[in-house]
Amino acid sequence: MPIFDPLFLALAIPAFLLVGVSKGGFGGGLGSMGVPLMALAIPVPQAAAIMLPLLIVMDAFGIWRYRNVWSREHMPILLTGGIIGIIIGYLAFRHLDELWVRLLIGLIAVVFSGKGVLDSLRGRHAATATEPNWPKGVFWSMVSGATSFIANAGGPPIQVYLQPYKMDKTLFVGTLLVLFAIINWLKFFPYVYLGLFTFENIWSSIALLPLAPIGMWAGFWLHSRVDQKRFYFWCNLFLFATGWKLVYDATKGLFLA
Repeated sequence: MPIFDPLFLALAIPAFLLVGVSKGGFGGGLGSMGVPLMALAIPVPQAAAIMLPLLIVMDAFGIWRYRNVWSREHMPILLTGGIIGIIIGYLAFRHLDELWVRLLIGLIAVVFSGKGVLDSLRGRHAATATEPNWPKGVFWSMVSGATSFIANAGGPPIQVYLQPYKMDKTLFVGTLLVLFAIINWLKFFPYVYLGLFTFENIWSSIALLPLAPIGMWAGFWLHSRVDQKRFYFWCNLFLFATGWKLVYDATKGLFLA
């Protein structure tokens, strides 16, 4: 049977809607907040297991929407690093403290996105990257794949690499959606092997499934109404909020418990 605990539902419903809006419209920056929100009511591995099937359904809607709009130049780089990262995440899953991963990713997100927000507010424009960079791309996508597997926090690292290219907003979102659609499917089978898909988790995912299309369509709607100039400002703002949430959760768990 699915989880009917009122606290879990009060956290899971807005969490999944937030993830859908973020994935569908802004590249998934706030998507990293889904598991931390649910983790206030249930253990992190259980939250990640409940979320993964819904992410896969959201990815299907996203690929349909952005099916012809994603970067062919960057995808081989991102997939190479992402697959390596998934392997690292799988090997480290039972040994690496998830809170330290959240702290590291949160700090990266805060520093990177904070600078972007300040530059936008001051009217400054950082230099735009042009040619794909294999070393940087593989490194950040490897970090993304590992943190996605361990803590469902893969969005911030990959945005550190992609944002400097200042892609068209639709190309940016489409590239991230295709990348994480593949990463999420590759995570599915190791999650099965690790025993994360219990009957309770599966039924909870099914019960929450209607939220997937609602959140994604809301994200599509917002995406079409945010102009290119403000798009990256909002991406950085969402990423900044996500980073602070990750830092807060990790700090509370590591040092204030």
